[in-house]
Amino acid sequence: MVKRYFLIALLLGISSNATGSIDWSSPSTCNIEDSKNLDEIINQMTLRQKIGQIIMPDIQYVTPEEAKKYQLGSILNGGGSWPNNKKTSTVQDWQNLSKAYYDASPVIGDQIVPIIWGTDAVHGHSNVIGATVFPHNIGIGATQDTDLIKRIAEVVAKEVLSTGIVWTFAPTITVPQNDTWGRTYEGFSENQDLVSRIGKAFIEGVQGTGDEFLDSNHIMATAKHFIGDGGTFKGIDKGDTRISEGGLKNIHGTPYYSAFEACVQSVMASFNSWNGVKMHGHEYLLTDVLRDQMGFNGLVVGDWNGHGEVPGCTNANCPESFNAGVDIYMAPDEWKELYTNTVRAVKSGDISEDRLDDAVRKILTVKDRLGMLDGRKPHEYENYVGKIEHRELAREAVSKSLVLLKNNDNLLPLDSTKHFLVIGNAAVEIMNQMGGWTITWQGTELNRSDFPNTLSIYEALADQVTKSGGSIEFSQNGSYKQKPDYVISVYGENPYAEFFGDVKDLSFKSSDLNYLNAMRKLSSESIPITSIFLSGRPLAVNKQINLSSAFIAAWLPGQAVEGIADVILKKDGKINKDFTGKLSFTWPKKSTQTVLNSNDPLSDHLFAFGYGLSYSDTINIPFLEEEEIIEKIESKIIFEGSPLNANEFVIENNKSPSIVNANLYTSPEKNISLKRFDLNQQYDSRNIVFNDSELMNAWGISLNENLVMSELSNPYVSIKFRVNSRSDDLLFFVATCGVNCSGAINLMDFLSDQNNNSWIEVDISYKCLEKSGLDLSKVYIPAMLMTSGKWDIDINKIVINKDRSSKRVIQC
Repeated sequence: MVKRYFLIALLLGISSNATGSIDWSSPSTCNIEDSKNLDEIINQMTLRQKIGQIIMPDIQYVTPEEAKKYQLGSILNGGGSWPNNKKTSTVQDWQNLSKAYYDASPVIGDQIVPIIWGTDAVHGHSNVIGATVFPHNIGIGATQDTDLIKRIAEVVAKEVLSTGIVWTFAPTITVPQNDTWGRTYEGFSENQDLVSRIGKAFIEGVQGTGDEFLDSNHIMATAKHFIGDGGTFKGIDKGDTRISEGGLKNIHGTPYYSAFEACVQSVMASFNSWNGVKMHGHEYLLTDVLRDQMGFNGLVVGDWNGHGEVPGCTNANCPESFNAGVDIYMAPDEWKELYTNTVRAVKSGDISEDRLDDAVRKILTVKDRLGMLDGRKPHEYENYVGKIEHRELAREAVSKSLVLLKNNDNLLPLDSTKHFLVIGNAAVEIMNQMGGWTITWQGTELNRSDFPNTLSIYEALADQVTKSGGSIEFSQNGSYKQKPDYVISVYGENPYAEFFGDVKDLSFKSSDLNYLNAMRKLSSESIPITSIFLSGRPLAVNKQINLSSAFIAAWLPGQAVEGIADVILKKDGKINKDFTGKLSFTWPKKSTQTVLNSNDPLSDHLFAFGYGLSYSDTINIPFLEEEEIIEKIESKIIFEGSPLNANEFVIENNKSPSIVNANLYTSPEKNISLKRFDLNQQYDSRNIVFNDSELMNAWGISLNENLVMSELSNPYVSIKFRVNSRSDDLLFFVATCGVNCSGAINLMDFLSDQNNNSWIEVDISYKCLEKSGLDLSKVYIPAMLMTSGKWDIDINKIVINKDRSSKRVIQC
């Protein structure tokens, strides 16, 4: 083991060096001529105008009128933020809001200094309904096609500009080293050199090169997250990257050198720490390394309230982060308080005027390079969103991203004139092919109508099969009307983003309870099975591979899944398109192989980095050893700011329930209002306000399938919440199992002993609820609050446990 570590260390140039002993310097090849004298503007600016330039709120929490009052310099829309809080906002709605913010921009002397708007266009402009949604980065990395990637980035720039936005927080040039990390799919590869090539191509496509650099068809890119976000201990999101400075530079720093060659104009600071020091407060890395040695001359923007995670800081006050080198605070919600405190920090000397002027100069320099100081108006750009040629490019990307892991006896390509059976809910659930960061932050709480001009995988297959004279049917349980010649099984991970996707190991856990038994049944009938596996990371799926004659890693392909059919189906009896995708991540044999990378030449993998079959290959994969994983269900989180594999709903005046899929929500009769906010993580808590009503109002979580609790000896639900204001009207906790099937408990006695505004963790026994009518064999709504009074309540987390977990218990 010591010898193995030493070999890896030699290959990576890792040593036990102290901070500051590594030379990060590199000659800059990005030569931008800046002609405007920005000192003339800066010298005319008041302190408050300068502070306005370094504060970036989210559009949910700032109106154009407020932006004008505070003379702000930038805004953003996070995942699930839309104009007027409407998910269905049109391109014109986005442009109108962009114009409103532009018109609210500060004027210094006779110079307008426009507000710039940033967005997470991480696999297309995917916050906007109707925009082209490309494969996530893990799939893009599998193409290894820099020309394709540059063309995709050019399209992304045009679609983002179409909504009046001039800045994308992309590309993510992380180098994930532990695939349990919930953001693995945001990385192009585990290999820093491949990430470098792809990241550079993406930046050049977004920003343009030569005479087209940041011209009217291009926008500002962001290299993120600086630095080490993909190397945290145990893959924990926002965790600690425990590595020497040499390792930090050689693995995680390498892609940034290529990004700077491409003249990237912004860098986003990372949530993670490096050896215990939070990156948002790391002056050595953000200033000494990034600025002074690596030569970056754009702006550094923080991540979502990332400054608030620096020890001694809050979301509303953090001079330490700004002094360390963050030029723009990303302060989505508490920006007014941060503004006031930052003014105070400059006046007191906690932030020097020189540092403030330095940040403002960097921000104005970038705005000047964007043409914003010369009259550029992004809201006047032509609408290119969802163009047919853009979807065709996405289709090409999907076909090139597919990696063929197994094709025994050359089963593929399939004869499209035959009869097909498609199984697996993921074949018909479009959310599964999209992944996180699609319309909403988590890529959940969506409906079919949210995906115009988009086919499910089943529909894409059916379209091509029927046009070729074949036939096709779908089944959840493997039953069929006509015995199929081929079975195509589609399954994979449910959508997630960031820390919601962190897992303990690489075992595959599906919410589809039918697909595996259906595969076993159909395999026993000797019907050849092709598996299409949708995932944001490699996972241990030996059992599924063994049941399949052909196995395809399709990643998170996005919108244009016709690209899958293009490759796996014959056209006119011949190969239509061949597989060209190669693994950009090493594939594990076992679920415990969480750290398995191309940097380790002795790794015991199933499929190596760079592996991928084509139709010319004649390799047969033998039967693989299968793990028997017995999962003991200790707890099931159903809500943490958002529902997890569940639905959030409200009931107003005893009417039918309404599903909620927005960060901000007000019911039609204004009896219930909801708002997400940050407690420990981004949007990890929900504020619920009930107003007085003659009839009952309710908020709750419903499951996609009934939960069987009858086999658990003593199940509890654990809730972390606080009451901000209360009413004398009763408040009930309810769980239901269908019509006229429920259990309820009055919370008033318990709450009478609790103080307002204090967080409480409490357990409620489902056995208590069983006594009042709940059937534990079919629980559909495991948690619901119901009242006719005026209550203001915050909820952070709801967890179903097999036993009591809290010191406090609400008795029957």
